[in-house]
Amino acid sequence: MPGRKKKSIGKFRGTRSCGTGNVKNKRGSGNRGGVGGAGLHKHKFSWITAYEPDHFGSKGMRRRSARMAELHLYEIDSKAQKGKLENKEGKPFIEFEGKVLATGEIRHAVNVKALAWSERAEEKIKAAGGSITRIGE
Repeated sequence: MPGRKKKSIGKFRGTRSCGTGNVKNKRGSGNRGGVGGAGLHKHKFSWITAYEPDHFGSKGMRRRSARMAELHLYEIDSKAQKGKLENKEGKPFIEFEGKVLATGEIRHAVNVKALAWSERAEEKIKAAGGSITRIGE
C-alpha cells in the first residue's frame, strides 16, 4: 500500500511567514490574482487554456426564429385612402410578403395577398368587403 503524501506545510512550521515572504503577502485576494474569475482573459489565461479550455464561447444550440415582416390593417387602410394601392377587379389590391396583423380599423374593401395573417385580420378585411388570399394560390 502506497504511503500518504506528506503536506508541505510541515517544513514551514516554526517559521514566521511559512515561505510567503513578508507577512503582508498572505493578505487579501490581490495576492491570489483577483477574486473568482478575475483575469481569465489576462494574467490567468494560460491556466484557462490548460485546465478549462471550454470556459469561453457559446455552448449548445440557440433557437433562431426568423421574424416575418408585419403589416397592420391601419397601414393598409391609409394606403387605400391615399390611393397608393393599384386596382385589380375594381378594388384596391396589395401583395405583401409577410404577416398581416389586425391592429387598427379598415374601412375600404381591399384585396390582400400575403404569406400569413391573423384570424382577426381576416375577419376585419372580410367585414369591410375585401378578401385575403395566400401568395402562391
